[in-house]
Amino acid sequence: MHTDPDPRGRRALRVGVGTACCTAISFGLDLPIPMVAPVLGVLLLASMNRPLSFKSGLGLMLMALLATAIGLLLSPLLRYYPLSGVLLVALCLYFAFRHGLRGGNNLLSTFLIIGLTMISAAGTVDFALAALVIEALGKGLLVAVLALGGCHLLFPEPSAAPAPPAAPVLPPDEASRMALRASLVVMPAFLLALTDPLGYMPIILKSVSLGRQSCVTAAHGAARELLGSTLLGGALAVAFWCALSLFVSLWMFFLWMLLFGLVAARKLYRLSPTRHPPSFWLNTLVTLVILLGQSVQDSAAGKDVYTAFAVRMGLFIGVTLYACLMLRLLEPRVRASGGQEPEQNPSTAVPSDA
Repeated sequence: MHTDPDPRGRRALRVGVGTACCTAISFGLDLPIPMVAPVLGVLLLASMNRPLSFKSGLGLMLMALLATAIGLLLSPLLRYYPLSGVLLVALCLYFAFRHGLRGGNNLLSTFLIIGLTMISAAGTVDFALAALVIEALGKGLLVAVLALGGCHLLFPEPSAAPAPPAAPVLPPDEASRMALRASLVVMPAFLLALTDPLGYMPIILKSVSLGRQSCVTAAHGAARELLGSTLLGGALAVAFWCALSLFVSLWMFFLWMLLFGLVAARKLYRLSPTRHPPSFWLNTLVTLVILLGQSVQDSAAGKDVYTAFAVRMGLFIGVTLYACLMLRLLEPRVRASGGQEPEQNPSTAVPSDA
């Protein structure tokens, strides 16, 4: 019998099913900051085409502990010496982004950035809040790793599938410029989160997603890709919320997330080709998960969901426009490579149509 070596179908299934499982588990178990688990799940499932080995899983957990330790150590500095603390956070973000662009593990650098910003911001207000964020990151990462392993058991990679291409290693000058650009994208959201860490957690997650995307987006297409993916993610979140309102239950939450995740995953892996690169659809899915997860939490807390969504969407658009501005300002007029920056996210490992 003929075996199709094209792995994109199974990868799309893993992203869709894994995102839905992370969402159902995190909200079903009422984990702290439940949107963290599906966001980490999306990043993990889109970046890993093989299940994590014990050694790799242990390394990921150690990196999470490292991010936790750095965030906790920076919290007193941010509280008593805010200027020095902010500059040190900016420096750590720069080196974390640069590590990924210079051939390091992009996924680990992303977890380090999330932990560094979220935990240090929470620790400036209260140690108990920092402990809550640490618990959310730890449990969210555990759920994401379990979802990755389970999805690989259900939809294993075809034995004849080609090996994913190695992530490009940028020259030192180019990597430094792009790392600086990504750090500047994240910093305003981090400064905003210092005023209300728990309230602005979604903005931090969104800015980290934009920082990742800015590393692979050319300046001439920045507004179309960054702003377009943000607006599309918001529109999908509205459609999801309206559909979920017809029959509210955890099972329907899971099924609707499965449907929306599979639609986005088909675009992500170009099973349904579009003119947008994979990073566009990855950012769209992350935006959908963040906005929807926070709206569910607002509803459970008795808040005005629609007003909160409008304010949050406005902030998302604001940080996205700022990211576009950073891409414009820090884009060299003459590129040393003589061509355009690659559109494909090196950490996503999505195969081309060929």
